[in-house]
Amino acid sequence: MGDVLWTPPADVRERSRIGDYLRWLAEHRGREFADYDALWQWSVTDLDGFWRSIWDWFEVVAHTPPTATLADRGMPGARWFPGATLNYAENVLRMPGLADDDPAVIAYGQTRDPETVTAAQLRERVRRAAAGLRRLGVRPGDRVAAYAPNIPETYVLLLATASLGAIFSSCAPEFGTRSVTDRWQQIEPTVLVAVDGYRYGEKPVDRRAEVAAIRAALPSLRHTVAIGCLDPAAPVPDGAISWAELAAETDEPSTFTPVAFDHPLYVLYSSGTTGLPKPIVHGHGGILLEHLKMLALHHDLGPADRFFWFTTTGWMMWNFLVSGPAVGAAIVLFDGNPGHPDLGALWRLAAQTGTTYLGTSAPFLLACRKAGLVPRDVADLSALRGLGSTGAPLPAEGFTWVYENVGKRLQLQSLSGGTDVCTGFVGGVPLLPVYAGEIACRALGAKVEARSADGTPVVGELGELVITEPMPSMPVGFWNDPDGARYREAYFEVYPGVWRHGDWITVNERGGCVITGRSDATLNRGGVRLGTAEFYSVVEGLDEVVDSVVVHLEDDEGGAGELLLFVVLAEGLELDDALRRTICRELRTALSPRHVPDEIHQVRAVPRTLSAKKLEVPVKKILTGTPVDAAAAKGALVNPESLTAFAALAQRRTRTDEPTSA
Repeated sequence: MGDVLWTPPADVRERSRIGDYLRWLAEHRGREFADYDALWQWSVTDLDGFWRSIWDWFEVVAHTPPTATLADRGMPGARWFPGATLNYAENVLRMPGLADDDPAVIAYGQTRDPETVTAAQLRERVRRAAAGLRRLGVRPGDRVAAYAPNIPETYVLLLATASLGAIFSSCAPEFGTRSVTDRWQQIEPTVLVAVDGYRYGEKPVDRRAEVAAIRAALPSLRHTVAIGCLDPAAPVPDGAISWAELAAETDEPSTFTPVAFDHPLYVLYSSGTTGLPKPIVHGHGGILLEHLKMLALHHDLGPADRFFWFTTTGWMMWNFLVSGPAVGAAIVLFDGNPGHPDLGALWRLAAQTGTTYLGTSAPFLLACRKAGLVPRDVADLSALRGLGSTGAPLPAEGFTWVYENVGKRLQLQSLSGGTDVCTGFVGGVPLLPVYAGEIACRALGAKVEARSADGTPVVGELGELVITEPMPSMPVGFWNDPDGARYREAYFEVYPGVWRHGDWITVNERGGCVITGRSDATLNRGGVRLGTAEFYSVVEGLDEVVDSVVVHLEDDEGGAGELLLFVVLAEGLELDDALRRTICRELRTALSPRHVPDEIHQVRAVPRTLSAKKLEVPVKKILTGTPVDAAAAKGALVNPESLTAFAALAQRRTRTDEPTSA
């Protein structure tokens, strides 16, 4: 059991939004719960009662009421709130608790000057952009694509598109042409909104050539809208209009098209490392209810809050962040390099914007720790009540670093979920303490279990993360998958009727969770499954090691197989036998003799997706003889050239048994 690093205040039920919700349940539903576990058990057992209470407590704006809460409980295909019509954008723009002149969006970046958008200004900008899209002929069901960074226009475009019942999709402008066209050729957008470029730190990045190539590759496009982000004075490309023309003054009133609960809101994508990215369709109602629940009840966000998550428009955390105004929280948008001019930049920005909840990634927190940064010394973080960490498991030393160097009074919430549901399955809640290295709870309405190899639920043991009851934000489906075959194959093939997520999880007796890496990247030595997360925590804890990736090559005869570790070392260092011995000793001492690799190789870079996830599976495929082009879609990688070292090693391994350096 990890150390308790934070304990809820004695009056937490009086001070938190989940406390307000519990009082409402007692008064209006006659339900009282002694603790979080009792509330969670009810939320995953009485699905009708729980999700209808979320609808009612948040006073969801609907045009027609639902005839039921859950018409069909089966997965896939659960039918939520049949008969209801509503609009996600209308519910977000209600911004409960915010006055017209209160900030709704606070935007900072390295390309432009800071900008604050009030609640009234945000509604006005969405009204104008929606009118502009309507003039371009956009109708319900049409797709509108944004090749744009985390700036106010991208957010306005999402809300304007949703208000019309059209379908939004975004790619961050650091995505290359192939990555973008692999995604958008599948959904055939009619309108493209694109920037000319951006700054990343001091570096200007011109994207005009990429925009031209994307336009040429999308025959479905009828209109292109140009945002002069890098050079506002530059002429608009041929055949395009400017953002100012799209969002011109108009008398057209603000309207919201009522759509069905499961009407498509936006399309998100899997990383696409081993084939075309999966186009995951999310619905208006499911996303709205799920985000209301998480933002208010788990993150404790409301009208007094400023919510800042460092993300790009190519990661589902952007979609999660921008639902903040739906619970009355102002959102902070940041576009740029989070390490410029140094790792203190995000912390200083949090202080400058009065951020009360800051979200980032485990790798960022661990990088700050490794650099010896003390955020409370470089920024006044007294307003910060919550700190979110996702993207990878955060080890115990990351938790300890936060409480020693960021602040003792804030609640650290480690979360895990995914693009597939656009939320977290497991995370934190104001009612529960924070234990080092542990995710505090399973989220309300998320029936998360660990399953053993034979499919039985286990407690206190490593198992497959599964969800055994439907959630409203599970995908409406995949785009262009009329019979649902790709969708079923992605989540429901291993355990029929049960969602298998692809992570290893341990759920302990009190409901706390530890995620130990992707189940398809498991290290399985002599029948003992080893997660990769704890492995990286030890290796990258060494000063000499900047990054690492580990793979296990199985033995067809049933032996222990080979465990291969690849390390990126600090500048100027070369891997030698002394460092190899140090790494092996640390792994043996901290973990077990089974974790000691058979070979350690130095590489220049670890292959990562555009959202910075390590690619163990393609590395493993390359090392077992799969050609590079078949093992990974290079356009889905931030550094495709990193794969060549593994291909070269694979070739050498077929010629000799001698350990070599990649």
